[in-house]
Amino acid sequence: MPSDIETIARENLAAALQPAADPHGIDPDVALSDHGLTSLQKVLFLTRLCEDLSVDLAHLTERDVAEMRTLHDVVDTLSRYAGKAA
Repeated sequence: MPSDIETIARENLAAALQPAADPHGIDPDVALSDHGLTSLQKVLFLTRLCEDLSVDLAHLTERDVAEMRTLHDVVDTLSRYAGKAA
């Protein structure tokens, strides 16, 4: 069963894709770029997701963002920061 963070991440990723996808049909181990997500769309997806999870973007390093290649990576990284104060 997906975590709340994974569910929210799936919904945000599905909405960011063109055309929009079924959140439940997204394989969490497929590269974001293989879903057709461009670099700009990745930034917008992560920004919106951080807002929805109340994760301060200041927590994310350049390395964190670079290493978020799959939805699974995104969920793992943001799980470390979810609930932390700025």
